[in-house]
Amino acid sequence: MGGVHHHHHHHVPAVDVHAQRTERGRETRRVALVTGVANLVLTVAQIVVGVLANSAALIADGVHSASDLLSDILVWFAARHAAQAPDEDHPYGHGRFETAATLGLGILLIVVAAGIVWNGVERLFEADRPMPGQIALVVAAIGIVVKESLYWYTIAVARRLKSDMLRANAWHHRSDAISSVVVLIGVGGALLGYVHLDAIAAIIVGLMVIRIGWDLGFSALMELVDTALDEQEVNDAKRVIMGIDGVRSVHMLRTRRHGAEASADVHVQVPPRISVSEGHMISQTVEDRLIDKVDSITDVTVHIDPEDDEDAPTCRGLPLRADATLALEKAWQAERAMPTQYELRLHYLSGRIDVELILPLASFAGVSETAELRERMRQAADGLPWFGKLNILYG
Repeated sequence: MGGVHHHHHHHVPAVDVHAQRTERGRETRRVALVTGVANLVLTVAQIVVGVLANSAALIADGVHSASDLLSDILVWFAARHAAQAPDEDHPYGHGRFETAATLGLGILLIVVAAGIVWNGVERLFEADRPMPGQIALVVAAIGIVVKESLYWYTIAVARRLKSDMLRANAWHHRSDAISSVVVLIGVGGALLGYVHLDAIAAIIVGLMVIRIGWDLGFSALMELVDTALDEQEVNDAKRVIMGIDGVRSVHMLRTRRHGAEASADVHVQVPPRISVSEGHMISQTVEDRLIDKVDSITDVTVHIDPEDDEDAPTCRGLPLRADATLALEKAWQAERAMPTQYELRLHYLSGRIDVELILPLASFAGVSETAELRERMRQAADGLPWFGKLNILYG
């Protein structure tokens, strides 16, 4: 695409993005640590008691808690990475570490849940099984309380930080709480003589967990393949840009996410003959307003187009200033029309170069003389294939 590229990192951003990132990373790590410790204790308790009280359901629950512990560790590492400021290897920041971790978590959930379902199906067809001991009931009950509290704790932080990764983890805890409920029903049912109850419940939980894992993994995958922000946000962004003075139209607006943040790049059309600095000012305004008004966008690149570069003939390959000036001087010298003192302004529009010639005021000889001079110079330059219009100004 044509146009000037402006990309500048904000001189003084309204909010300190880096401080926000580190704070966010710190909070995410704290959550992972707290839930990790709780899960470690629970895993050990469930597996040990499951073995002692020969409850297959409780052992399965212990395995689920272990997968939860793994996910806490994953979250902790991802949070350390995602919070880092952009560096040489990752100039767009490290938000995608969080996304990759979310994808990993989703896959992990699906695998674990498939195991639970398989286990449940197998248990349906097991004829005689030793009775689980009553201590299994107690541990299952404790498991429910612990997991559900971990869910509420994590989801609260996830909502505040708008973190998909933490939301994923919260659901991991909740699916764990549900599986503990199932274990409770299963163990209780087995104690009461309803042998199939726990197996059926286990299968139901497993399917629910698969569903959660799929949703999480899918949205993370979409982000990793650079899917745009949703339509609502893109339209908001367009409206913001169109409201800026000097913007004639918005051509291309491309967006993509990096974890909790998003970047955009956009082509805006401005009046073709404004100065570079005015164009830059417009692009700066586009950038600041977008970051200010659209929540998820934290990074913007603006391309300034002097005309609709989809319709107009391209200016690619036209000579730059040095060559253009040389060619013009040659043509004018041949006609002896070369002014002694002058300045050129070049406008690259519609595949040609329109030339503005600025002469000293002192050399102004009258309206008709100027018109005649302009005609002579125009004809002299006419042989140049790229030459467009000529305008003479005095000042």
